Amino acid sequence: MKIALMDSGIGLLAAADAVRRLRPDADLVLSSDPDNLPWGPRTAQDITARSLAVARAAMAHNPEALIVACNTASVHALTALRAELEPAVPVIGTVPAIKPATAGGGPVAIWATPATTGSPYQRDLIERFGHGVDVTGVPCPGLADAVQEADVTAIDAAIAAAAHLTPRDVRTVVLGCTHYELVGERIRAALQQPGAPALVLHGSAEAVAAQALRRIGAEPAPAAAPTGSLSVLLSGLPSALPPAALAYAEGSRLQKAAERAGADVPVAGHASQEPASVLPR
Repeated sequence: MKIALMDSGIGLLAAADAVRRLRPDADLVLSSDPDNLPWGPRTAQDITARSLAVARAAMAHNPEALIVACNTASVHALTALRAELEPAVPVIGTVPAIKPATAGGGPVAIWATPATTGSPYQRDLIERFGHGVDVTGVPCPGLADAVQEADVTAIDAAIAAAAHLTPRDVRTVVLGCTHYELVGERIRAALQQPGAPALVLHGSAEAVAAQALRRIGAEPAPAAAPTGSLSVLLSGLPSALPPAALAYAEGSRLQKAAERAGADVPVAGHASQEPASVLPR
């Protein structure tokens, strides 16, 4: 079994880690586009072109499914990706988890990029799945870029700014960018009010991983040790996981799992921004 994941950058790590937990025997192909970051400010046409290029690089490895582990690409390029690849290869998009987040009532906050916050796409999701709950869109300028670079100082500054815009009574937060899932615990710590019920974060990684298995007719089969391989493509070229990826628990686990499985996975090095402090577990 082989599953490919694509993103503009390292936001795909959370979904890849989820797939690895569900199916340690799955071979993973991680295809991203660091040479052309960020995608958010690009036109829809440009995002679609970049997404197709990244997907085609992954398709050269003959995966059984493709996870579009990127909210921006899912908004602008999912139709084009499915038109080109399906039905031969199922394409699984990423949608902010507004429906499950609002199912328990509100208020709810959606942390997303400035381009997504207030967009027709997000407003439509809130109208369709918001259940009449009070939902606040919170723009998070610079957070995805800071996560991409594993810049702890910039991550904390961006989180603090977004936390300041988040209503204090919010107990549920939707992470509307896959990069944000890599710093979920830092977001939780910034928002948790003393004495209040534990904050609930809703990401998309677990759901898209499970959907990918369903689309190819596979069942979760956790195992004691991973046996699946790991292939990394950076802007179409075979590579190691970038140093910033190893700053996060998800990237580190993927690297170690591949090494335990006996895969020949090169190591690009170690991030210089105190990697152990980025996402404590």
